[in-house]
Amino acid sequence: MARRKKIYEGKAKTLYEGPEPGTIVQYFKDDATAFNAEKHDVIEGKGVLNNILSEFFMQGLGQIGVPTHFLKRLNMREQLVRSCEIIPLEVIVRNHAAGSICKRLGLEEGTQLPRPIVEYCYKDDALGDPLVTEEHIAAFGWASQQDMDDILSLALRVNDFMSGVMLAVGIKLVDFKIEIGRIYDGDFQRLVVADEISPDSCRLWDLKTGQKLDKDVFRRDLGSLTDAYTEVARRLGVMPNNPPAPGKPTLVN
Repeated sequence: MARRKKIYEGKAKTLYEGPEPGTIVQYFKDDATAFNAEKHDVIEGKGVLNNILSEFFMQGLGQIGVPTHFLKRLNMREQLVRSCEIIPLEVIVRNHAAGSICKRLGLEEGTQLPRPIVEYCYKDDALGDPLVTEEHIAAFGWASQQDMDDILSLALRVNDFMSGVMLAVGIKLVDFKIEIGRIYDGDFQRLVVADEISPDSCRLWDLKTGQKLDKDVFRRDLGSLTDAYTEVARRLGVMPNNPPAPGKPTLVN
């Protein structure tokens, strides 16, 4: 049987045609990148951990009625997802100051924000994913006002869920980013949480010590990224049965 066709390869994942129309196989790579891919490494087992953690979060969101593109995990590195039209925005939710907001607003890292702040960045690697306002989004037709209302609601619901799950295992959800996709059923459109939710896309700090358990470990050379992600998986009770190991994609035929 023929191997599936590659649709797209990004910094952390590769997408292949799914076994049925309207589906995609999402393969999690071991590549780690930072600073718009200026820093790059291959870290053994990272893709396995992100696959399993993203499955955990997506399933949890589905159980509380937040729609996602996730269908099922296929193996240690792949999951089956619904094909959707990705809105060209990164939706960022911040609970504490970290990263770019500290530089922009002169905030001390770790400062608790008065309320969750939702920001939007235009997805364009060549431009460095610039911060944009709702005025930009409306003017350039990236999303309608109704879409933006729905995106804000989805982002805050994800934040409530993720914050609670993390707090229960002694982890502070500092911030995270998600992507939103459009799925069409005839003339009806609905928005879903797409891409992934993993330590690659969140800032996670130990509640007591402040130890970083996310991609900042790689960005700042703070130790083993695999150890940090493994600690998150261990606390959540979703450690893989087999230890993370590198490997090439096993495509679904």
